Amino acid sequence: MINRYTYKETVWVDIINPSSDDIEAVQKEFDIAASTVHELISPSYKSRVDTHKHYLYLILHFPIFKHRRGEDTKQEVDFIIGENFLITARYETIEAMDKFAKIIEVNSILDRKHPEGSTGIVFFGIMEEIYQSLFHELEYIENKLIKIEEGIFSHHEKEMVFALSEVSRSLLNFKKATDFHQEVLVSLDFFGKKLFDDHFSNHVRRILDEYTKIHRGIKNNMEFVTELRETNNSILSTKENEIMKTLTIMAFVTFPLSLMAAMFSMGTKFTPILGHAYDFWIILSLMIGATCLFFVFFKYKKWF
Repeated sequence: MINRYTYKETVWVDIINPSSDDIEAVQKEFDIAASTVHELISPSYKSRVDTHKHYLYLILHFPIFKHRRGEDTKQEVDFIIGENFLITARYETIEAMDKFAKIIEVNSILDRKHPEGSTGIVFFGIMEEIYQSLFHELEYIENKLIKIEEGIFSHHEKEMVFALSEVSRSLLNFKKATDFHQEVLVSLDFFGKKLFDDHFSNHVRRILDEYTKIHRGIKNNMEFVTELRETNNSILSTKENEIMKTLTIMAFVTFPLSLMAAMFSMGTKFTPILGHAYDFWIILSLMIGATCLFFVFFKYKKWF
């Protein structure tokens, strides 16, 4: 499916799930190289930027939001940036781009914010919307971490182990998908300045500023996860130690009693106390007395 939008002298062609016919039509209209056409038909595995005679070809990957279903952890957007045109190709719905498509129709808003460099304005607008959506997702993860923190100190440490692992996986997917953005955008700035003008370069630098916010947000959340995991592990370890101490005390208390019971059941010819009129109660009293002595000793040693 192809959607077309116009801002000033720039045409934005947005291709969703590009078919061979869609790519062929765009190739003829904007004189796109065969190598670029081949890349547009199927997803690529790495973000990068390529230079051509009259356009720049940019591939960027973005993380898929945690709320979405599916096994994929990232989604791709291809940009073909010319002097008076911008072509985007994506293989699934991206809400941020759909939102910008509605915004671009209100030209007055864009004019007021960015008076010059129409192609750069459209490109910056798309990237700004995408990065804003990623930033909101990072805020969602941060709020989830705050709830996990509350869970840790509300005696739900075991459940928080799985919750922390889930959040950590989401952040790693974020980092993996956006790791190459800075390198690619710096290259885009360099080649864009040579092919276009300083206005385009300024827009790319503003995009780099937006990326820096995302990068900082990922880093802060990953540090938060690390601290919470260490705290949770410490609490779990302390509880396990308390359980082991209790079990050890119980073992020390019950072992002498078991030994005493075994001695009086040996069946020898002569066993003290056995045969006495109150032998059961005497033995029971001895066992209770020994138990009390052990507890007093443990209390004196402050072992519980």
